[in-house]
Amino acid sequence: MMLPKCAFLFLCLLADWGWADEAPHRAIKETVEYMKFLETRSFSRSLHDKQRLIHSLEAKLKEVNFSSVNVTLQTNSIQSLVFKLTCDFPGLTINSSLLEKAQTRHAMQFPTELTQKACKAKEASQELRLICVYFHMKYFFQDDNNSLLLNDNILGASLVNHNVSSLRQSVNISFWHNESLGGYDLTCVFWKEGAGKASWGAWSTDGCKTKLIRPHQVLCRCNHLTYFAVLMKLSPAEISAELLAPLTYISIVGCSLSIVASLLTILLHFYSRRILGCFPRTFNLGIIEHSRKKNDSTTCIHMNLHVSVILLNITFLLSPSLILQPVGCVAMAALLHYALLSCLTWMAIEGFNLYLLLVRVYNIYIQRYVLKLSALGWGFPGFIVLLLLLLKSSAYGRYEIQIKNNQENDTSSQNASLCWITSMEIHSVFVLGYAGVTSLFNLVILIWAVKMLCGLHSREKKWESRACRDITTVLGLSLLLGITWNLAFFSFHAILLPQLFLFTIFNSLYGFFLFLWFCAQKRHSDLEAETSSSSQMVRTGLPSHDSSIRSRQPSSLTCSSSPFPPHGTSHQEGRMEEDMAHPGT
Repeated sequence: MMLPKCAFLFLCLLADWGWADEAPHRAIKETVEYMKFLETRSFSRSLHDKQRLIHSLEAKLKEVNFSSVNVTLQTNSIQSLVFKLTCDFPGLTINSSLLEKAQTRHAMQFPTELTQKACKAKEASQELRLICVYFHMKYFFQDDNNSLLLNDNILGASLVNHNVSSLRQSVNISFWHNESLGGYDLTCVFWKEGAGKASWGAWSTDGCKTKLIRPHQVLCRCNHLTYFAVLMKLSPAEISAELLAPLTYISIVGCSLSIVASLLTILLHFYSRRILGCFPRTFNLGIIEHSRKKNDSTTCIHMNLHVSVILLNITFLLSPSLILQPVGCVAMAALLHYALLSCLTWMAIEGFNLYLLLVRVYNIYIQRYVLKLSALGWGFPGFIVLLLLLLKSSAYGRYEIQIKNNQENDTSSQNASLCWITSMEIHSVFVLGYAGVTSLFNLVILIWAVKMLCGLHSREKKWESRACRDITTVLGLSLLLGITWNLAFFSFHAILLPQLFLFTIFNSLYGFFLFLWFCAQKRHSDLEAETSSSSQMVRTGLPSHDSSIRSRQPSSLTCSSSPFPPHGTSHQEGRMEEDMAHPGT
């Protein structure tokens, strides 16, 4: 029996209405299943795959149909909310209380300005949608440094088909933690696509400000929409904003004085030696070699140390000027790291040379001694820096020093920046570790030298009269071997203030102190040469003319005034005691 035509049409309409009513639910269900799929991580781990998966989730949320003002989709680690907005948008606040499966507390507040630009540009029939996504997993947003995120939370927001940026009224994102955050450095960041090398993006602070509202709450104020998080790391002892100006002033003045003093030392050395000292006729890449006089090797080492000090201070002063140029900042950071390693290496070479003079007194001639030391002092740091650039160039770049504002806990506006190492692992191994090894080696050599000095004077009857001279010798050797750099390992909270100022003063003026040591030893060398010549004149019965005698005597910082025997020579015990009593470099 055939149904009437009108009845058949009525059944078709009912089926069509049922299908239309089921379609939105099916889209929502498929989106939730896709979110569960993302939680399983059962897919390729390539950076392009992660980017594609996040964009696919955004596209699915964009196509979700719902009749109410908003819809919520939730899984254990991912929660999504989609809102319908109008041009008379009054503002919106979303907090974790709207999400049944939210594992930590968080909130987002959107200003009324959010839809203004979109309403001016949109067509009358176009619908505005706000998509908010909450991730309780950082798997999809791991940067090259594998940064630690507060609660592993990422909050994302976007206005469909519209780019929201440069807002006058900030978007406020709040994060809570169940423990006090006072001992951590907290930085509000957003995910910047394409900024990473080993990842599909990187965390950036542009357009975001950080404020610690309470010990358990962090407020991020940003002028755009994207994915937000809070970077978290153990806080070193904080530097207050009031200390930034004097420390900066001391650093600039001290480094400038060191540059001038080191240059003056090198020029005085050239002048005093009449260009006949340890520098050869050819000068290649700062490597100084001379084999004419074996006892000049110590002076050659000193001059190389001065060159490394000049390079270190110049790169340190220029480093903050390139923070806005990514490529230039990486190059400057690598050069600054190279200069620091070279300076530390030459300090260790000073200690090694002193060890040879102290212990291996006889038959210590080494062929091409200075050339080998120069290859080590300049080549080994260069090898380390080049290796890091090849393996992990992202370790160099813009480094921000967190500055504490005592009036308001706003850290982002007070940060001091320079081009330096951004990886904590690289900094720990190739800065702190490298400096620790060289400082420990030189400290052992210094203790050995002091013990030997005391042993020599203990056999003298009136050694007390030389106490002042011995103290000067020990202080000079301490500066020469860079013992003051050990202050970097005493940055404890209780002694932070004096440690900061002592470290800044001593090490920014390191080249100036070396210059004073050079002048003191040069004066001692001249006086010793004058006294020796005058005595010789008296014994031979010839008249003594101080000016002519002084002009014919060597007047440089060489092993002639050294407390220890030169290379390739031997000293008797009496001569060694005499030299120890008149220490030189």
